[in-house]
Amino acid sequence: MIRICFVCLGNICRSPMAEVMMKSFLKEKGEGANYYITSRGTSSEEEGNDIYPPAKKILDLHGIEYDKHFATKIVKEDYNQFDYFVCMEKSNIDSLFRIFQIKDYSKIILLLDRDISDPWYTRNFEITYQDISKGIKSLYEKLSMW
Repeated sequence: MIRICFVCLGNICRSPMAEVMMKSFLKEKGEGANYYITSRGTSSEEEGNDIYPPAKKILDLHGIEYDKHFATKIVKEDYNQFDYFVCMEKSNIDSLFRIFQIKDYSKIILLLDRDISDPWYTRNFEITYQDISKGIKSLYEKLSMW
């Protein structure tokens, strides 16, 4: 089983969107049982909060199902629990370096080859959805080759 943790700042927009979008994508491919997918944030600011309502709205528009979410901050002990940490932006990677305090960062990658804009600030949840969708397809292809 491949264990993936999607990571963003607060764990209320991008990473939980990626989590449920990846689960939906894998279900469509008939591969859901081969993966464990979750998400975390690098900050404790939103800890315990649900997916941000505008993020839920864009998921609803695209027919992506989700359950009640509780934003969770990533901790050092999480490093050994996952095969990959898939970050939404470079600053998330920098935060993971500080949190994990280890030398092997081969498990930490960006979802795209660039930052995915935080819709909390841009207010453009559709662009974020499209970027995450593109990244998930690319990630799945890479995982299939590894």
